[in-house]
Amino acid sequence: MVGLAMALERPQFTVGIEEEYLLVETESRDLVRDPPPELWSDLNEALGNEVGNEFMRSQVEIQTRPCADISEARQDLTNKRRTVCEVAGRYDLHPIAASTHPFADWGQQLHTDKKRYNLLARDMQGVVRRLVISGMHVHVGIPEPDLRIDLMSQVSYFLPHLLALSTSSPFWHGEDTGLKSYRMSVFKALPRTGLPEHFNSWAEYERHVNVLVEAGIFEDASKVWWDVRPSAQFPTLEMRIADICTRVEDGLSIAALYQSLLAMLFSKRQNNQRWRTYSNFLIAENLWRAQRYGINEPLMDFGIGKLVPFNELTEELIQILRKEADRLGCTAELENIREIVRRGTSADRQLAVYEKALSENSEPREALKRVVDFLIEETKVGL
Repeated sequence: MVGLAMALERPQFTVGIEEEYLLVETESRDLVRDPPPELWSDLNEALGNEVGNEFMRSQVEIQTRPCADISEARQDLTNKRRTVCEVAGRYDLHPIAASTHPFADWGQQLHTDKKRYNLLARDMQGVVRRLVISGMHVHVGIPEPDLRIDLMSQVSYFLPHLLALSTSSPFWHGEDTGLKSYRMSVFKALPRTGLPEHFNSWAEYERHVNVLVEAGIFEDASKVWWDVRPSAQFPTLEMRIADICTRVEDGLSIAALYQSLLAMLFSKRQNNQRWRTYSNFLIAENLWRAQRYGINEPLMDFGIGKLVPFNELTEELIQILRKEADRLGCTAELENIREIVRRGTSADRQLAVYEKALSENSEPREALKRVVDFLIEETKVGL
């Protein structure tokens, strides 16, 4: 094992980011049911194949190129988000970077008429019809397949931290759900979601996937939707746990944190060390706390067996990862997680807007529209 660890070439840890936006109408502040075809023509003309439909017609997905570092990702991501805002505006629509819409009725939404999505609608039925949710996925380049599997098991420990910092879905169907990430509750209704299984090698992972492929249950590994997974398309380890961050700066911080974590875990492996792997039973408890409370309550530190306030965990993460962040050129983005904790996540700020509107005697529906207005403006911050 020592020889293998030392022989592995250090990955470049390239980074790619996918963001999913919800499209709202200016007048109603509700989701658009069926955007005009011209919108998609204009988006494709501006961004080529790096923009596309998602399962719901009211969604737009953008993808950055594979980027050498966070600085390059920043330029690409802000350009694409800005372009979507500008093109949607021509049709009196606005993208919002939030993982749920404050009051939209999922039963009124239409799914995109494409073969993949039609099959998904047929196979998943009611659980997929509720899928009016958006997320952010971060791909980090790790060419060696066995290394992807090894780091997937180790980085799972930090998935609750990544979720807590990104929460942006406190509302569902016009109600304050009491959760900072209600998106997680919707998504977990699908099969093959949640924490990844632990495997000892790429070959073992492939054997398990192929059992289901050969039985005709699904076509390929792209139908495995774990919170972190080996990408079925690229030589990357794809983090999928995060809500989409309303501010682009916060999304870049989440990407920098994830990239730095993988680099730190690789450096440990080079020194014949590793992060202790804990059972999914334990990690799931921290995930629930992150989903329920975001950054506002402690998470469990399993190494010491105690709940630790999130601001203390933030400082610990920054100290552990600073060396790797310096090497990767993303120190400023990593340190911005302090600012997220200081001012609150998108979920915290949405709730503050809602509560302020109610305190000013707004009706609940009007208060929720003010949350949408907030999201429209916050989505453009930093562009």
